[in-house]
Amino acid sequence: MSNIPIRPMEPEDWNAVSEIYLEGIATEHATFQTTCPPYTAWDAFHIKECRLVILDGGELAGWAALRRVSIYIGEKFRDRGLGSRLLTALCDESEKEGYWTLHSTVLQDNTASLGLHTKCGFRVVGRRERIARDCHGRWLDTYLMERRAKADE
Repeated sequence: MSNIPIRPMEPEDWNAVSEIYLEGIATEHATFQTTCPPYTAWDAFHIKECRLVILDGGELAGWAALRRVSIYIGEKFRDRGLGSRLLTALCDESEKEGYWTLHSTVLQDNTASLGLHTKCGFRVVGRRERIARDCHGRWLDTYLMERRAKADE
């Protein structure tokens, strides 16, 4: 599994990145967003450093970027350990760029994301109750998760 390449995201990756983002939106467990913005809006909203993609068989399989923490894996690539590899690489990259703390907001029903973040060193530091309604009008809570950089000895 360690031979699956991770590289910086390029603007040319946007078509594949946006398709995967739309798959995440469709789950109704990944974000409160209901549409994918155009690249210019997405680009303006995310940190320029630490944008990564993971490739599987030469195909873009997932992406991660810092805003808070954004990580999405394409539907056909899920349950293969790619999310763990990609989030770990994003955490490592963020530390190289000098980020000390990462926060992630995870919807209450997204047990896969809660498990992934926990596996990668995040911990739940809070729960925001009834933060927003989903597309069906149901109130949802979110978990605030945090990961601190490794302390210098």
